[in-house]
Amino acid sequence: MNIRSVRILIRSLLCVLVIGVVPATSFAQVAVGVSINVAPPVLPIYVQPPCPTPGFLWTPGHWAYGPFGYYWVPGVWIRPPRFGVLWTPGYWGYGGGFYAWHAGYWGPHVGFYGGVPYGFGYTGIGFVGGVWAGSVFRYNTAVVNVNRTVIHNTYIDRTVIHNDTVINRASFNGEGGIRAEPTEREREAMHEVHYERTSEQLAHRHTAGENPALRFSANHGVPRTLAMNKVNGRRFNQQGRIANGVHSGQLTPGETRSLERREGNVDHTAHRERQANGGALTKQERQQINRRQDRLSHSIDRDKHNGRHNEQREERR
Repeated sequence: MNIRSVRILIRSLLCVLVIGVVPATSFAQVAVGVSINVAPPVLPIYVQPPCPTPGFLWTPGHWAYGPFGYYWVPGVWIRPPRFGVLWTPGYWGYGGGFYAWHAGYWGPHVGFYGGVPYGFGYTGIGFVGGVWAGSVFRYNTAVVNVNRTVIHNTYIDRTVIHNDTVINRASFNGEGGIRAEPTEREREAMHEVHYERTSEQLAHRHTAGENPALRFSANHGVPRTLAMNKVNGRRFNQQGRIANGVHSGQLTPGETRSLERREGNVDHTAHRERQANGGALTKQERQQINRRQDRLSHSIDRDKHNGRHNEQREERR
């Protein structure tokens, strides 16, 4: 057993002590096994890929912890284990000097997830991205992205959008992060029948943990793969990086429009070629798409870099 593994084992044992200081209402959600003394990184900004298939539900991206430190688990659309259940995301909770992971679960209602605003319907309290109507899930396209060419069970409810909300990108609950306590409805949901993560979710997290590029030590909080349309599906790298550039001010409106237009052209080409080949790309087509994505990736880096130099030139004047 190497030194890193020993440290994780010690932290896991310390998690038992942490349970004694976290709120009693959170007992049902604490996953004994992960407890560390370093805060998780802030949540990155990214674009949600469209839901690929009716009935799939969104599971937000989050920071997990492994032998090499924190790593990003991309947000992904998942087939739920049964009709009528919703996903309550996991979250990090701070107490007693340690950060403990509270595992997510499936259930008839969304429970407490630390008040963390994961986005795309997860505002910090509950879920406003859609509702079950019998065995059919209806998507609120005011806050979630769906492929309307294949999904028609949609509605628009913009009343759930509150523009006066202060955005806090902290990814943990507690001192220094999100200060939130469970509502009465969330307390009730925490004691309902729950279902564990599906095999797809477990595989998705395992794959993320094995990817060096998703480690915080490598990406410094800006993973290239931020979200996926399904497990082992398409990686939505470029859209998320463009969104980060807009948010940070590194991309001008003109640069953003140009990059989004080029990304849209690549998407359109890939979609057209898949349709022509029965839903799959040939090896040659895949290589061509990857080359175009690589060129777009370099353009994003260049435009962000140009933005920094423009600011420096302005400062010198």
